[in-house]
Formats: sequence, structure tokens, C-alpha cells
Amino acid sequence: MTTVTKKELIDRICSDTGHRRGVVKDAVQRFLELIITDLAAGKRLEFRDFGVFEIKIRAPRKAQNPKTLAPVQVPAKKTVKFKVGRSMRACLDGQPLPTIDAHCDHEDAEHPSPTTQVKPAANREVAKSHGG
Repeated sequence: MTTVTKKELIDRICSDTGHRRGVVKDAVQRFLELIITDLAAGKRLEFRDFGVFEIKIRAPRKAQNPKTLAPVQVPAKKTVKFKVGRSMRACLDGQPLPTIDAHCDHEDAEHPSPTTQVKPAANREVAKSHGG
């Protein structure tokens, strides 16, 4: 198993989008900070098809010191639970990752995602009627 670092992820986003490294680095860092602060505030974060992050509280429990075998009381603590979303589950099961839908709420017309395929307006209605 290989590890992907934040730096490598930022470099890949820069390569895929053509955006400057500083802009991408700031956006990724801010995204991670918002996840941390929202979880710390007790919020549940849902990224449709990707997954859900939420705080769970582990109950206090009794454990054992492995060196002395003495019983130890472990206090309750908060932990983060991640539930895998539909697209990630499918990808982990060997299916291809679906492309991003062109009807995203915040699609930037000047900088479309490289995986987004925008259909002309006339074709959208035809595609909808044919299940596409």
C-alpha cells in the first residue's frame, strides 16, 4: 500500500486543473480546516456519494495494562466515524469512478472540471427523456 500526501494531492489537482499551486494549496488547507472545525463543533459532514464524517463518543471502559496486567479505567472520548458513500463503495468494489455531473450547483463556466461533460441545452432534455 502506498501513501498519498497532501503535497502530492495538491500537485495532482494543479496538474488536472491548470490552477496555480498556491491557490490549490490554500483551498485544500481551508477545506481540511473547515472539516476539523465543523466536526469539533459537533456537526455532521455529508459529501454526497463520497461519504459522511460524524463524531461518535466512545463509552468509558475498563482495560488492562499489558505490562502489569493491572486494570485501568479508560475515560469516554470522542472519535470520528466515516461512512463510505455510494461512489466510493462502487470504486472500491472495482467499478469505474463516475464522472462529475454537469448540473453541479456551483459549476464555474470559465474553469469547468476536466471530467465534466457539458451537453448543449437542447440535448439535455433529450438525454433526460432517454434516461441519460
